[in-house]
This record gives sequence, C-alpha cells and structure tokens, in this order.
Amino acid sequence: MAVIDDILEALETLADPAGKVVLQRFFKTGKGQYGEGDIFLGIKVPEQRAVAKAFYKAAVPGDVESLLKSDIHEHRLTAAFILTLQYKAAASPEQKQAVFDCYISNRSRINNWDIVDSSTHKIVGPYVHETGQFSLLYELAAEPSLWSKRIAVVALWFLWKKGYVAEGLDLIARNLEHPHDLMHKANGWMLRELAKTDEDAMLGFLEQHYQHVPRTTLRYAIEKLDKPVRKNILRGIFP
Repeated sequence: MAVIDDILEALETLADPAGKVVLQRFFKTGKGQYGEGDIFLGIKVPEQRAVAKAFYKAAVPGDVESLLKSDIHEHRLTAAFILTLQYKAAASPEQKQAVFDCYISNRSRINNWDIVDSSTHKIVGPYVHETGQFSLLYELAAEPSLWSKRIAVVALWFLWKKGYVAEGLDLIARNLEHPHDLMHKANGWMLRELAKTDEDAMLGFLEQHYQHVPRTTLRYAIEKLDKPVRKNILRGIFP
C-alpha cells in the first residue's frame, strides 16, 4: 500500500461524526463565511499530529500535495504538520528548499487560520531567516489572498526572536487596515508576541498608527499588559 493510502486510512479511522458537526460550526463553513465549503472528519488535533509523526519520514512531496489538494480539512492540516516535521528534520539546505517549495507552491491550500498558524512560523519564518529573503513576506502580504497575508504575518512569530523588528512592523503596517477580522487578530497577536521581547517597539508602533489600528488588533496586542496600562491605551494614552 502507498504511503498516501496509509495516511488516509489512519485519518479515516479517527473520524468522529459528532466532532465533525462541532468543527464545521467552529470554523465558519457556512455560505459566505471564511471557511465556506470546508469539509471535516471531526478528528482532534493531537491525533492528526500523531499521524503526521508516524508518516513524515516516509511521505514524499506527492503524498503531501495529495493531502493538500483534498477538500477535507484534516487532510490539509495533517499535510502541514508533515511539512513542519520534515523541515525541522531536513539535513541539508536542499532538503529544506524542497519542503519550502512544496509548502509555498501549494499555499492556496494552506487556507484556514489553524493550518496557517500551525505551520508558517516553522517553515516560512526559518526559511526567510536562513536565506535572507524577507522580501518574500512582502510579496505574500501583497497578494489578494487572506491566507497568503496571514502566512506572511504569522511567520513573524519566529522572526521577532531573530531581530526582524523594523521589517516585521513594516509588514504589519501594510495590511493594518485589512477588512477581515482574521487579519486584525493575526496582526494583534504578532504585536503581542513582539512585546515579549521588545515592548517599547510594540507600544511605539501602536502609538504611531493609533488612528488606524482596528480595535480588535489593539485589544489583542495589549492583552498581556497591566490593566491600568491597557485602559489608558484604549483611550489613546501611552506610557
């Protein structure tokens, strides 16, 4: 039996009809919602991670691409888990390049927030740092796709710790007023992560762009600050 068949069989045995109903509601799969048309099997995330761990060494790009092309959400999320494990285990720049190429060339299938958020900081972030190609994130952020933009921004989760503060803040500024709340949340989340290592830079950015920062972004960014500081910032008063 081919590896892809083994992966699909392993996932199918974990399907849970009751969980399917819950997940299809949680991930907004109704008409006109961001996850419209997404199909779920109802598999828990730790179980998908376990399947990925069991098969990532044997899976080839064709197997991963088959999973990514699936309309079933858990197939695509498991593919992302496999790619993150393969990137981490890669023994050479060539192997990392192959994993990155598979991920980025199929980015239209990295098409829900959990798939993006579980993978881009483990593949795109390290790749950008290792190759010095930060411009790649600007290119992704300029694409019309919500998910390409989120891939770019959440990659900062890795890159903040490597010193890409000015570049990262510029990246966030480029889509600060994006209309979708999933970008508002991503931007705010990444600003909150920045504050763990450079709170002054985060606060300076918020103060500079205060009139254009969506309230959701602002609340996410300052969530971990002391309550009196949060209250003042929400009124436009900065430390």
